[in-house]
Amino acid sequence: MKIEDLKNRNIGQQNYITVQEDNYPKTNADVFKQVVKRSLKGELFTGLKITFKIMKDALFKGQMHTVQYPAEKLPIGPRYRAVHKLLALLESGENRCIGCGLCEKICISNCIRMDTKIDENSRKEVLEYTINMGRCIFCGYCAEVCPELAIVHGSEYENASEQRAQFGLKEDFLTPLDKLHLQKEYEGFGSVSPDADEKIKKTPLQY
Repeated sequence: MKIEDLKNRNIGQQNYITVQEDNYPKTNADVFKQVVKRSLKGELFTGLKITFKIMKDALFKGQMHTVQYPAEKLPIGPRYRAVHKLLALLESGENRCIGCGLCEKICISNCIRMDTKIDENSRKEVLEYTINMGRCIFCGYCAEVCPELAIVHGSEYENASEQRAQFGLKEDFLTPLDKLHLQKEYEGFGSVSPDADEKIKKTPLQY
């Protein structure tokens, strides 16, 4: 084909095959005949057979494929990065964060803010720790760089809110003291063993 023929080509002149051009019903009587013909051939009942089989398995055999959200939720993978959690020490219940600021420096979204001071024991104390969840991209860098495993990613992914003020408070991330025994530990530097409660000596020291 020459370039002139390519520019002036007419698509209607190509050898296209029109499928069922004359088989479409023209009147209401033809539509009714087509419906009756297809029903008697069993096309309709073949689809209904599959539908009723799935419904029977769901109702009587417990093979329900639909998750009744939010009453039911699918399990989240162990490496899923959702809303952050700040872990606490099992012995004293204090926050593990030492205020080093590595998470704030490595955050590529610039959403972590930390305010610290030096207490009377010459130790750094974290006064304010906020994460702007509206900017966070859940990359996981803050959890990887933390030397004390103080910040990790939890499994709470439902963080919708109508106000920006509810997108990052330290108290929302901290593990409550009454749920400290349910705190999930993560492997890595500074993590505790599963039998840490038996190994830890209860002392009055405050960390």
